[in-house]
Amino acid sequence: MHLSEPVTDATIMTENPSQYALHFLGTGSGGELSMGCSAAVLEQNSEPRLLIDCGPGTLNAFHKAYHSLPTALFLTHCHMDHIADLEILTVRARLAGVAPVRLYVPVNLIALLHQRLATYPGSMAEGGHNFWQSFQLIPVQESFVMDELDFRLWATRHHAPGFSFALHLPGLFFYSGDTRPIPEILHHNMSGNETIFHDCGTEPNPSHTGLADLEKEYQPHICNKLVLYHYANESAAERLEQGGFRVARPGNRFTLAG
Repeated sequence: MHLSEPVTDATIMTENPSQYALHFLGTGSGGELSMGCSAAVLEQNSEPRLLIDCGPGTLNAFHKAYHSLPTALFLTHCHMDHIADLEILTVRARLAGVAPVRLYVPVNLIALLHQRLATYPGSMAEGGHNFWQSFQLIPVQESFVMDELDFRLWATRHHAPGFSFALHLPGLFFYSGDTRPIPEILHHNMSGNETIFHDCGTEPNPSHTGLADLEKEYQPHICNKLVLYHYANESAAERLEQGGFRVARPGNRFTLAG
């Protein structure tokens, strides 16, 4: 059986500062953002290491949590509810005079990201600023190493092939990004210790997982490891919990085994 007990701060907050945690800044879907845009931060020693996605409101949530700008960022895909705050970040980073933000982008997405955000003229009123000046673009394909952490990428099922990517840190976590069920990945490529953070709403559609999909597509040992996010609102979160699954809410930190 999968876990049905509600997650509380006491069960998800790390007390050991040497452990890794995943901190959710937002958990909502693009259609309704009452829970904030889906974005999470990999922490070590309670310090931010890597921001995953940067939709509307993410930077303010990040600053509220850490009183700084992110220094490294991974993008799962290029829908605006996952990248829109990059336009704000390029300006804030330039005005703050900080080092370029390391921007890890799957190779398939670079041209699309450039088209959507970097071709607009005059990103700053002062002029003379190019979107990319605030970033160190690091193209990534099957894997990448960041600060001695070995991440892996998996193409997921969202709109079109090669359009969206999951982020996997073996032994610690798997973050699906937006996706339909991906049993071919989760059943064959997990080490056994990862917490699996998975896109899920109450109803399935051609681009996202729904509650009924989970037990249909995944074996029980995978369902036991799931933490669901990217749902519409608090009512949806409660319905997912009633289905017996753990749910991430904005502000939740999940300690990662390692």
